[in-house]
Amino acid sequence: MISDISLIRLYGSESFYWSEDPVSRYDRYLLSQLLLIFGLFALILVGILWINHAVRLFDRLISDGHSTLTFLEFSALALPNTIRIALPIASFVATIYVTHRFYSESELTVMQATGSSPWRMVRPVLIFGVFVALMMTLLNHILLPASISQLKLRETEVAQYSSVRLLTEGTFLHPVPGTTFFVHSIDTDGSLNDIFLSDHRHADETLTYTALRAYLFRDVDRTLLIMMDGLVQRLSNDTKALATTSFADFSYDITDLLTSDRLTRRSLRELSTEELLFKREIIATTEGYPIGAQVEELHLRFARSMVCIAAALLGFSVLQVGTFSRYGIWPRTAIAFICLLAMEIIRTNMSRPVVEEPSLWPLIYLPALLGLITASFFLWLADHPSLIQRILTLRHIAT
Repeated sequence: MISDISLIRLYGSESFYWSEDPVSRYDRYLLSQLLLIFGLFALILVGILWINHAVRLFDRLISDGHSTLTFLEFSALALPNTIRIALPIASFVATIYVTHRFYSESELTVMQATGSSPWRMVRPVLIFGVFVALMMTLLNHILLPASISQLKLRETEVAQYSSVRLLTEGTFLHPVPGTTFFVHSIDTDGSLNDIFLSDHRHADETLTYTALRAYLFRDVDRTLLIMMDGLVQRLSNDTKALATTSFADFSYDITDLLTSDRLTRRSLRELSTEELLFKREIIATTEGYPIGAQVEELHLRFARSMVCIAAALLGFSVLQVGTFSRYGIWPRTAIAFICLLAMEIIRTNMSRPVVEEPSLWPLIYLPALLGLITASFFLWLADHPSLIQRILTLRHIAT
């Protein structure tokens, strides 16, 4: 055991001096490297995911006639959800990368030579995992619900105050189920020519409107279709009787054609944590979400933060086990990745029982708990190298 070391590492003109208290300096140094590499990988992952989303968003918004500012606003509002997806992956990859680099440069070997156990060396990784978990908590409980709510509001405004969904020449459109709309041509002043509108959402009758010309008129929170020189046909589905009425001008409210229930009904992720904690009965009545679905969403927000800690610990602990291998770190990295993948598979299978029976909410935390237990097991193995050596010796004798 080395009781006193002085380690000097040169990085260009900067030097890293390690003496007297190598343990505390090791903590700060490893934590700083983890945060640096984590920021790099998080930026790359968020960029890839954001570009994939932005390409589809750009095609939908810009091709429909919306401005670039609208596209940028929608893209910014989608960022919190993109970051939420990237954080656990970035923390896992950063831990793997930094741990491997520290081993290849013998820094962890020096720490082991001072008598530091794997349990002691994992402390900065644990602090790093808690830091990422706090970021995930902020996203899940504050930023993500707020961004989804604002995004839904902007989608509703775009649907209400933009007639793009109806202004497509020569195409039969179905804005909502049970309706059909057709416009033959659109003049430069915005007037519509040769209009056909069929409304068969009611079981007892079908209404069909035809008009030579029409105009769109926005009145505060309503959008009206003003039709000129047209005909209304009312077909009774029971008696098959057809009644027709001619009109010189007719006003038809198309607000509900531009705003569907999908836009007006809040999603579960849009609900605040406070509502999920104290207003479940009200949400079940007004929004239509069962208690089980609300409980699953609430505890999933907390469980995602624990997954970040488990992912970081798994990346570090698995690489502590074993000795030099000509295959490098890839076998151990694959084991850590499989463990992380297993956590996600278990999580997807735990949601349905909780939705059906809310009292089973502890199952939501099972994947993260298993990840922490697995990481602890690998740390225990790393702390008992003689046990691993005996296992390898027995395997060699057996073969």
